Amino acid sequence: MTRLLAVIALVLSGGAASADFAKLQSESDFLRAVQGKVLTRPLVRLQVGADGSIAGRGATWDVDGNWAWQGGYFCRSLNWGGDDLGYNCQEVALDGSRIRFTSDKGAGRSADFTLR
Repeated sequence: MTRLLAVIALVLSGGAASADFAKLQSESDFLRAVQGKVLTRPLVRLQVGADGSIAGRGATWDVDGNWAWQGGYFCRSLNWGGDDLGYNCQEVALDGSRIRFTSDKGAGRSADFTLR
C-alpha cells in the first residue's frame, strides 16, 4: 500500500501551471503527439501505443496498461509493479515537447511529461 501511495503521488503530482498548454481534442491529435515517443518525468518512462497499450517503468517497477480515447479524454487502466492503479479518464494538453495529463476529466491532479 505504501508503494501504491508513493506512485500515485509521483505520477499525479501537479505540474506548473502554463497558459501555453492546449487541450488535445481528438484521438488523432493525441496519437500524433505520442507516436514513437517516450513520455518521461523523473523516475518514469512510458510509451503509449496506437494499439491501446501502455508500457514502461516507474521507479524500479514495470508499468503496463491499456487506453482508449472516449468522449475527448484519454481513458486508461494502469498497473504499476503489480498494483492496480485503476481506471481514469484524463484531459490531455500539449505544449511543444511537454504533455500534461489531468485526472478526473480535467478536474483532478496533473502530471507533466516530456516527449522524447
